[in-house]
Amino acid sequence: MEEITAKELKERLDRGDDIQIIDVREPNEYETARIEGSKLIPLAQVSNRMGEIDATRETVVHCKLGGRSAKAIEALTRAGFAGRLLNLKGGITAWSSDVDPSVPKY
Repeated sequence: MEEITAKELKERLDRGDDIQIIDVREPNEYETARIEGSKLIPLAQVSNRMGEIDATRETVVHCKLGGRSAKAIEALTRAGFAGRLLNLKGGITAWSSDVDPSVPKY
């Protein structure tokens, strides 16, 4: 499974790369802390809602630490998703630590 670090993701976003970010945490977690521009699709819904993810764009999937996002990538791959999927290493916790300390840790 391909991974991307929080710093690499930030650099690519700042450069203007066309990346969509899918957050597979629960709505209450998303309300607490989020990466700007991310789309919430909770893990339990990811296979049924894969049509909402643009397979022509590179997709970074994240959760709190990286476990649920890895499961989401596995589920999407099994369901036949054809686009490129990257797991955000360390999840939103790494984003808060390494990129944007204003994002709350929980």
